[in-house]
Amino acid sequence: MLDIRRIRANKDEVIAALAKRHNDFKIDELLELDEERRVLLAEIEQQNAEKNKVSKQIPQFKKEGKDVTAIFEEMKKITEEMKEKEDREKELDEEIRTRLLNIPNTPNESVPIGKDDNDNIEVRRVGEPTKFDFEPQAHWDLGVNLDILDWERASKITGARFTLFKKDGAKLERALINFMLNLHTGDQDYIEMSPPFMVNRAAMYGTGQLPKFEDDMFHLPSKDYFLVPTAEVPLTNLLKDEIIPEQELPIYYTAYTPCFRQEAGSAGRDTRGLIRNHQFDKVELVKFVNPEDSYEELEKLTNNAEEVLKQLGLPYRVVALSSGDLGFSSAKTYDIEVWMPSYNRYVEISSCSNFEDFQARRANLRYRRDEDNKVEYLHTLNGSGLAVGRTLAAILENYQNADGSVTIPEALRHYFNGREKLDK
Repeated sequence: MLDIRRIRANKDEVIAALAKRHNDFKIDELLELDEERRVLLAEIEQQNAEKNKVSKQIPQFKKEGKDVTAIFEEMKKITEEMKEKEDREKELDEEIRTRLLNIPNTPNESVPIGKDDNDNIEVRRVGEPTKFDFEPQAHWDLGVNLDILDWERASKITGARFTLFKKDGAKLERALINFMLNLHTGDQDYIEMSPPFMVNRAAMYGTGQLPKFEDDMFHLPSKDYFLVPTAEVPLTNLLKDEIIPEQELPIYYTAYTPCFRQEAGSAGRDTRGLIRNHQFDKVELVKFVNPEDSYEELEKLTNNAEEVLKQLGLPYRVVALSSGDLGFSSAKTYDIEVWMPSYNRYVEISSCSNFEDFQARRANLRYRRDEDNKVEYLHTLNGSGLAVGRTLAAILENYQNADGSVTIPEALRHYFNGREKLDK
C-alpha cells in the first residue's frame, strides 16, 4: 500500500510513476477525500477542546448560581455536530483505505517502461535451447507414455486442470521438492518453514492478493479462509505486527506448499499439461531486509532461484518485466523462464520481486533501527524457487530420449538410488 503522506507530498511524481502501468488511479480524487478528512479531523479536535473547556467551567458556574441552561443547549448542539463529523470522517477513512488498497505499487526507476510482456527485456541467457535429432514429445504425452502422469483419473476424482502424479512421477515430484529445499537451506541460508495451507483474509490483504484478485482465489466461506495461492502469503505474514531488531536482518524463509488458483481469465492458455493447473506445488523464497539493501537482495534472490536450474542443467533466461507487466504489489520483477521444447519458447518458472515497503505497510512489518531506535517499515521480497510442476515438465521435455525414456538429471539421481533413466 502506498503511503498517503508520500502521495500528498509528491503527487505529480506518484501520478507519473503509476502512469507507467497504463491506468488511471484517480489520485486527485483520493487527495480531495484526504483533504476533506483532514479538515474534519481538525474541526472535531477544535470542537472537542472547546467542549472540554466548557465542561470544566460548568461546576463553577453552578456553584456561583449562574443559569447553565444555554450552555447545556450549546454543548448538545456541539455534540451532535461532532457526531455527524465523526461519522463522515469514518466514511472517508474507509473510502481512502479502500482506494489505497486498490492502487498498485509504483515501479522502480530501473524498470523498463512498456505496455505488456512484449516490452520485457532479456537480461541474460544461460544454456542454449535443447535440440533433438528426433521428433520430441510434449511432457503431457511423455508422462502418459511413461505411466507417471494420469490426467483422466485426476479429472475423475476432482475435475479438469488437476494432475495425478504416479510411480516415478510422484517420486520425481517429491525429489524436486527435497532438492530445492536442501539447496536453499544449505549455502543459501534460508530458514525452512512448513506453514498452514490455508490463511485468513487479513493475510491475503497483507501481501496484496486482496481485494483485487479475490476471484482468482479458492475461498472457504464457512471460515472466511483462503487456500494459499503461494507460500508467499503465509511466509510474509509470519512477522505481521512485529518489530524486528535491525541486527536480525536480513531474514530469509523458504517453504514448500501446494498452491491453489482458479486461474480466472486464462481459458485456452497453456491449459494442457502441468503449466497452468488449479493446484500445483511450489517452493517459495521470502526475504525481510533493510530498505537500503533491498535491490542488492533482489539480485541475490534471483541468483538463488537460478541455481536450481543451473544444477539441473536446464536452459533458461532471465527477463526484467516492463512497467505494464509488473505484478500488482511489485516495484521490480525478474522472471526466470525455462526452455520448453513443446512450446518452442521460454516459459516462466519463477518471478523474483522486490515489493519495497508496499507489503510491509499492508501487513505492518517493521524493524527498529540500531542507530536511533526509530521504527521503520521493512522491505519484502519473494520468488519461486521453483514452481515444481513446471520444473518437472521441463525435465521431461529437455531430457527426453528417442526411445521415449527420460534421462534423470545427475543432481537428482541419488533420490532414485542411482538410476539414470525414467522408462516404462
